[in-house]
Amino acid sequence: MSGLQRDVLKWIQSLDLSLPVRNSKRDFSNGYLVAEIFSWYYPQEITMHSFANGTSLEAKLGNWSQLRRFFQKRSFDIPKELVDGVIHCKPGAAQLFIQVVYSLLTNRSLKCMPVSEEVDFTDFGYQNTLPQHARSTASQSIKNNISNSELCAEPDKITCTQKAEQIINKHVERRRKERMVDPGRYGIKPSLGERSIRKPASFETARSYLTNVTDETSQNFERLQLTTAETEGVSLRQNGQLREVNVDQHEKHFPQFSGISSANTGIYSF
Repeated sequence: MSGLQRDVLKWIQSLDLSLPVRNSKRDFSNGYLVAEIFSWYYPQEITMHSFANGTSLEAKLGNWSQLRRFFQKRSFDIPKELVDGVIHCKPGAAQLFIQVVYSLLTNRSLKCMPVSEEVDFTDFGYQNTLPQHARSTASQSIKNNISNSELCAEPDKITCTQKAEQIINKHVERRRKERMVDPGRYGIKPSLGERSIRKPASFETARSYLTNVTDETSQNFERLQLTTAETEGVSLRQNGQLREVNVDQHEKHFPQFSGISSANTGIYSF
């Protein structure tokens, strides 16, 4: 039926419109009833003789172009995507539009009215409620979410291609999530890493691992010290408990003693 809330439907019936509202998606798409609703509140600005009650795309675009100018003049915050959704009979667009109009004209708020949310009039929400075998394919998703009137109203092929790509990307993302939730349905076999049994390491294993890492770090540090000393011209030799340091006072290491002969090289034991 109309799919409208009870308060909104009673409000529309109180306006005594020329046509009854049975299917909101179809009845509000041409903009004629929308213009009649606003004519009750702004009779000097909305005159019904300038609107055509037709079902052709030209009649729809003509009526809504006048309504858009009126919305802009009155500074009504109605998104363009919402109006396009009503024109092309997107699912849920007409109900949301009438809720916005109801709040603008009556200064009343609705509990179910979405606030500051992204306008998205696709059937993916409905598809998620269906079982997996009954959901649409990629080609069917394009047919469900892009109407013929939308393609005719937008002659730019690049824009239409971008809309189709967005729908396909959403469809692929949904299928990817389905494969993760139920891999058995799609014949996906777990990998070797997923089939392996993983057990948490015990306390003794963790302590032995830390001990080995500490010993290896200490050995690497001592080796680094020896390498650094040899690079600077100091060679270390360890003989039993004695440790000899051979200091090579060469000119390349001590240029300030370039006048002293090389006989000053000595061995100091400690």
